[in-house]
Amino acid sequence: MNQGPSAAADSAMPAIAGAEAGLGLRERKKLRTRQAIRAAARRLIDERGYDSTTIEQIAAAAEVSPSTVFRYFPSKEHIVLTDDYANFTMAFLRERLADEPPLTALRGVLTEMVRGFAGDLSEDYRWRRRLVRRVPAVRALVGESQDRWIDTVSEVLAERAGVPADNLELRVLVGAVTGALHQVLWGDRSEDTDLVAMIERALVVLEHPDSLGYPDTTG
Repeated sequence: MNQGPSAAADSAMPAIAGAEAGLGLRERKKLRTRQAIRAAARRLIDERGYDSTTIEQIAAAAEVSPSTVFRYFPSKEHIVLTDDYANFTMAFLRERLADEPPLTALRGVLTEMVRGFAGDLSEDYRWRRRLVRRVPAVRALVGESQDRWIDTVSEVLAERAGVPADNLELRVLVGAVTGALHQVLWGDRSEDTDLVAMIERALVVLEHPDSLGYPDTTG
């Protein structure tokens, strides 16, 4: 029996925490190496500051070579911002029912994604958020990552809908949702905001822009 859209997402997303169990030996080793590099970077940045922490120091702390660090992360900024959550999110988006409207599919997946940031990943997310706000190079990479996210999500949804990945309407929708997600995760707000409630509010605005309550100036 097929699960409904929200049930499918709800049952899938918690698997992220135990995702290593479903990987082969090679992939588990890669995942652990990425995690070790990120953990070392976070520890050193907390101790020495972002600008004073080098790739060589991170490599030594993670017990790998600098070339290994660069094989996994193109730059120090990528170490801060890259996680495995986006890959899992794309996988779950592909698993949504094929006849589900794009915005409905995105709502279900992004709500669960944000719930992860607010729950198990909250400490790491708050750390990254502080660096996004304080370090210009990290903040700049967020913008670049948005463009790649739009491309990737558009490709997934286009495949589901049987339309070209450069379909204008589809990319406009994905771009709007990406902007909403950016404001929820990285926008100017207090640290203790309910992320799940925020993404729901943001998506309601996209579905019902008149809910903003702007005064009618057409008369």
